[in-house]
Amino acid sequence: MARRCDLTGKTVLAGNNVSHANNKTRRRFLPNLQEISVLSDVLGTVRLRLSTRAIRTIEHNGGLDSYLLGQNDSKLTVEGLALKRRLERACAKKDAKAA
Repeated sequence: MARRCDLTGKTVLAGNNVSHANNKTRRRFLPNLQEISVLSDVLGTVRLRLSTRAIRTIEHNGGLDSYLLGQNDSKLTVEGLALKRRLERACAKKDAKAA
């Protein structure tokens, strides 16, 4: 399983540890990923591997549905786009049933 956020695409960064003697050794900055269940109004419960920043953004936007529908496609990963398409199809089906 890759160390990558399912929605934002935040991934591992590389850099240096710099000692007091100015010795440089390579290191990796890992994203803070959490395996969580997010509640969607249309889809129900969805399990995702998200960075803590993505979790805060979803909560700030009022839930997974409003976050995905308001987000530009270019800023989402492949998994995020698939989830957005699934959400749009489910919304269309729900609206067709209501009408």
